[in-house]
Amino acid sequence: MKRQITVTINGRTRTDTVEPRLLLIHYLREVCGLTGPHIGCETSLCGACTVEIDGKAVKSCTIFAVQADGASVTTIEGLSANGTLHPVQEAFWNEHGLQCGFCTPGMIMASKQLLERNPDPTESEIRHGIEGNLCRCTGYQHIVNAVRSAASKMK
Repeated sequence: MKRQITVTINGRTRTDTVEPRLLLIHYLREVCGLTGPHIGCETSLCGACTVEIDGKAVKSCTIFAVQADGASVTTIEGLSANGTLHPVQEAFWNEHGLQCGFCTPGMIMASKQLLERNPDPTESEIRHGIEGNLCRCTGYQHIVNAVRSAASKMK
């Protein structure tokens, strides 16, 4: 039995009818056409699907779209404004915090939340803050550098 949901995504409210078992990641990508959050493991291990729900970083493969009914969701597409990258996005670009780019949306969303909670994290705190997001390419040092750079710009 399908259910109607209303979700504000990247500042725009939309109403859709969905299957109750539809995962939020599939709703975002297949129904809304937002392909920034990536489908990786679908078991909550990799973090490539991380989005913000009501300001909290969440792996969108772990919840159903119906659970986001009435919520505000921000995807990687919603971070830039008027063609200007968010400071975390810009830092990832400038510090080479990405290679293949598959983990990047989730890393950026997790890093954004980290910096909102702790505007001046140590390297250890950065590594702890992103540990739920896996990267197979970078070795993490450039990602850590990017978060550190973003922290400096956001002060």
